[in-house]
Amino acid sequence: MSAGYKVNPSVLFRFFNKEYLVCEMGSRTRTLYLTFDDGPDPEVTPAVLEILKERNARATFFCLGQNVKKHPGLFQSIVSDGHSIGNHSFSHFDGWKTPAGEYAENISRCEPLFKTSLFRPPYGRFNLSQYYLLRKNYKFIMWSVMSGDFHRNTTPAQCLSNVVENSRPGSIIVFHDSGKAKEKVLYALPRALDHFLQEGFSFEKISHSAPSSEKL
Repeated sequence: MSAGYKVNPSVLFRFFNKEYLVCEMGSRTRTLYLTFDDGPDPEVTPAVLEILKERNARATFFCLGQNVKKHPGLFQSIVSDGHSIGNHSFSHFDGWKTPAGEYAENISRCEPLFKTSLFRPPYGRFNLSQYYLLRKNYKFIMWSVMSGDFHRNTTPAQCLSNVVENSRPGSIIVFHDSGKAKEKVLYALPRALDHFLQEGFSFEKISHSAPSSEKL
């Protein structure tokens, strides 16, 4: 546990149907799944893409519709580099504070900009009404390791430690390609990649037909 966030997800997620909500992928191989939330961001995303390209790593980017609209060329760079795209809503609505219909409409606003069946709720917050409404069209992709790069009290070294010490085969790891995370993600990401590559791991994207987790 780190101040203000949990490195590992709430056990509550474990009670959801694994066909619709995933916290961790299958662990038969030494594979990790990097994900990036809140982009694309012109200050951070190009550097993240370069770090991934240098190490032949694939990832999944959960994009905000408003940022894709602002930076379509940068979004296309993510796609062209072979990464997966997920929906993170248009404007980062908080599911705990938003009626189900309004919440679903905000997510559907992304559809003219990009198509995906992967969804990650902003802040990891949603209620059962939203879940049942959205699972018709989306698979919820949560996480098993939170880097904490977004949190002001997390140091770059702690961000790296959060990932290295808590990841295991099949882990879904959360970073952010956003301005508030810049210092930490650009410190921790290359070091985490190098650490796990030396240990024989590979980094893959989550496909739009995401397999069910063995662990759920």
